[in-house]
Amino acid sequence: MISGKTRVCGLMGYPVAHSMSPFIQGKLAEAAGDDIAYVTFPVKPGSVGEAVRGAEALGICGMNVTVPHKKAVIPFLVSLDPGAEKVGAVNTLVPQENGGYKGYNTDVIGLRRAFGQYGIDTEGRDVMIIGAGGGARAAAFVCAEGKASHIYIMNRSVEKGVALAEDVNKSMEMSLCSGHALDDVSGLPGSGMIAVQATSVGLSPDIDSSPVEDEGILGRADTVFDLIYTPAETKFMRLAKERGAKAYNGLWMLVWQAVSAYELWTGHSVDEETARRVYDEVLLKINEN
Repeated sequence: MISGKTRVCGLMGYPVAHSMSPFIQGKLAEAAGDDIAYVTFPVKPGSVGEAVRGAEALGICGMNVTVPHKKAVIPFLVSLDPGAEKVGAVNTLVPQENGGYKGYNTDVIGLRRAFGQYGIDTEGRDVMIIGAGGGARAAAFVCAEGKASHIYIMNRSVEKGVALAEDVNKSMEMSLCSGHALDDVSGLPGSGMIAVQATSVGLSPDIDSSPVEDEGILGRADTVFDLIYTPAETKFMRLAKERGAKAYNGLWMLVWQAVSAYELWTGHSVDEETARRVYDEVLLKINEN
């Protein structure tokens, strides 16, 4: 029940109507017994500064940030968590005692914990990341911090892939990443790679699409992770499994990044049993749709 004591958290992005975050955060608040309402705020590009200042003026006790604002929001924050500063993107805002918001990146935390959930170990492994947007950025840093042997960023726009690779190399102070055209397999290892699909291609309702279908790419991976979670099995995952690879979706990443944000806002720890229950409820809701 909404009351005069209810605190408000929210999500800013454009668009945001499709987001599962209100459902997840509502379940976390319910489990903890917190009087918190989580709502979506459709913020058009160019209005991010006004949105951050408005959230502070209204006393919003926590915000998530999604596309296309994860980098654009940074100039309007009073500080950055070192992890978010390294990645150069923010998806969680936490109010500060002296005013303003501090930026965090719980996408990185969520992906790292999801990898752990599935037993995906990047140490000493070659990794192929498909895409060069916010999800790819988080994946690149998780794999770099996980001591991957080399990270190949594959993107339709080679320039964007190269730029992301250079950002990661500069931040990590090593030559670990390289950018490539999506269809250029000439420099890739022949097999045994981990592939991370970080584009929106294949997201429901576009379930009959995959960013890559070529054997030359799919045949190189023995493990694939698709950041998409609707549908539960994307065409990319299905094609990889047909070639003998293990395939996982992004639902655990979504849940763990939400849990991390909730913990930052409330100071409450969320145990694994609660996270598992929320995961099951989200999966059920996705399947109902």
